[in-house]
Amino acid sequence: MCNRVAGVLLAAGEGKRLGTPKALVELGGRRLVDRGADVLRDGGTTPVVVVTGAAPVTVPDVVLVPNPDWRTGMGSSLAAGLEALPGDCDAAVIALVDQPLIGAGVVRRLVAAHHAGAELVVAAYHGRARNPVLLARPHWAGVIAAADGDTGARPYLRAHPGLVTLVECADIGSPDDVDTPEDLARVAALLTG
Repeated sequence: MCNRVAGVLLAAGEGKRLGTPKALVELGGRRLVDRGADVLRDGGTTPVVVVTGAAPVTVPDVVLVPNPDWRTGMGSSLAAGLEALPGDCDAAVIALVDQPLIGAGVVRRLVAAHHAGAELVVAAYHGRARNPVLLARPHWAGVIAAADGDTGARPYLRAHPGLVTLVECADIGSPDDVDTPEDLARVAALLTG
């Protein structure tokens, strides 16, 4: 059923509340952008596309996609990432650069659900839908049309609840994001603790 599942890491934001672009933030000696790309790669996606914007970023073994409209929000980065994928990819896992407690196992679960027939797959933590998400190609145009500002795929997913498969991942990951210096300190403590 499945040719290839790609990975798209949204890493274009400036990290206004954090005071620096999130992609460049180091946690345990590694930049968040490198961690995120590795999670997608180790989770079985190929190619891995990293959407950049606020800061120039180089990451080995990924496709870098600059988003000149990054200031408009996550929606434009999601569109740029999906539009950059090769034609033989029939689905994409979309991950956010600021969620370092999500591991490759979460990505593998989403991919497995897609291989089992799911078209829209959302990682859930204690029953609550969060990120990352997997989007089958037939939905990309609709997702791009609905993505606006910082909303990403959420409006499209909410408009098609009957097609969404939730995959519980709280046993192997956490959706904590790094938006502030306090968040960064808390997540760093979780990683080392």
